[in-house]
Amino acid sequence: MSTKVLWASLAVLQLVVAYPQRGVKTGRSIFCKKDTEYLHNGICCVKCEAGQYVQTPCTETGKTGTCEECNDRTFTEHANGLKQCIKCTQCPPDQEIVRECSHTQDTLCQCKPGRYCHPDEACEICKKCSRCNHDEEVVKNCTSTSNTECKKRQDKSSQEADTTLTAVIVILVVLIVLGIIIVILWKKKCRTENSNSLKPEEEPFPTLIPKNGVESLTACFEFFEELNVDFHNRFFRKLSIEDNKIRSKDHLSHEDRIHFLLSYWVEKEGKEASLNHLLRALLDLNQRRTAETVMEKAVQKGYYEFESLSLGDD
Repeated sequence: MSTKVLWASLAVLQLVVAYPQRGVKTGRSIFCKKDTEYLHNGICCVKCEAGQYVQTPCTETGKTGTCEECNDRTFTEHANGLKQCIKCTQCPPDQEIVRECSHTQDTLCQCKPGRYCHPDEACEICKKCSRCNHDEEVVKNCTSTSNTECKKRQDKSSQEADTTLTAVIVILVVLIVLGIIIVILWKKKCRTENSNSLKPEEEPFPTLIPKNGVESLTACFEFFEELNVDFHNRFFRKLSIEDNKIRSKDHLSHEDRIHFLLSYWVEKEGKEASLNHLLRALLDLNQRRTAETVMEKAVQKGYYEFESLSLGDD
């Protein structure tokens, strides 16, 4: 049995105090606290701290005797009632020191490079690391606690076959994805075309003739107050009014802004200005309902008449 195992056994015997023991004089059972006390001559003494040993036991229950620091190359890892510290382990020749021994910790050793020992085995001798055969490749390198792991090496033809198979699979996946995208786009296009074919054609918008020239046009400005405020800037841009001019009237009220910019447009266009032009701008902005409302009010108020009626009167 090694010296380390012998000292460890002695330590265990010193620490086993949890079971009832007969007192020397009184004959009653003595129970010492397992983690903090030890039994000595029928009384429970407080253990010495880790890194110390008991030089002189206590003479009164619950008291600490004389504790001394462990000497060099000896240690105690836990609180104890040992009469001497445990001797530090010396690493065998095929192992190297990972952690030096201290008064509270034993030496920690591990196998030197090129050798290993499994943690669940007694490392009396480190085993030499294995080498993979010529037809094998390394999966995991040897460490101080595990041997080299190897696997059979694939020949070149097998590797090429695997590469080819992988490439074919990738191409097939790409083609399938492209096919799905094309089908989705085609179905979407078909739905759009069917929707458009079912949509009834809008009747052509009639042309209006003013009864009193430009006065008929300016009299209709109030009808454009129906225009949704969100379409104001787009409407005036459609009439080729500059952005600076549009923004310069942002401070005006809704009605005043419309009247000012329409008056500016009439002045800019001159004889070319017409209500039909304004209605066409609304239609281009998909504001047909507003255009129809303006048209109906212009006719009802007698400012305009439909072109067909005008021709009939002639």
